Amino acid sequence: MSAKDNKGLMSVAEAGRKGGEAVRNERGREFYETIGRKGGATVKAERGRAFYEEIGRKGGETVKAERGVKFYEEIGKKGGDRVKATRGSSFYEEIGRKGGQKVKQLIEEGKRAARAAADAQALAAPSKA
Repeated sequence: MSAKDNKGLMSVAEAGRKGGEAVRNERGREFYETIGRKGGATVKAERGRAFYEEIGRKGGETVKAERGVKFYEEIGKKGGDRVKATRGSSFYEEIGRKGGQKVKQLIEEGKRAARAAADAQALAAPSKA
């Protein structure tokens, strides 16, 4: 076959890419966002949250096996650096303070619940007097 005989022929991948570009140019990026959300909602309704948890776990395990733990350390550092650059150090101080306040609140609630349980147990136990 000469190059002339192949004129006009393209691979399935090339045809798909060209078709996708044509739709993007005609309908815009928002079209893909809309159909993606609709498709996601349909899958969620059909398969439930557990499906997403399972595919997320499998995907994470695959990435970990292919790229190693170091990959996650690197992307975590990049993300942290980016947040620090965009929000500043004060952001970390603020979320640290909020987290500390929440921990303090949870500890106090746990102590109150433990005291209440001990008091209830003491009232329920027969007296030995």
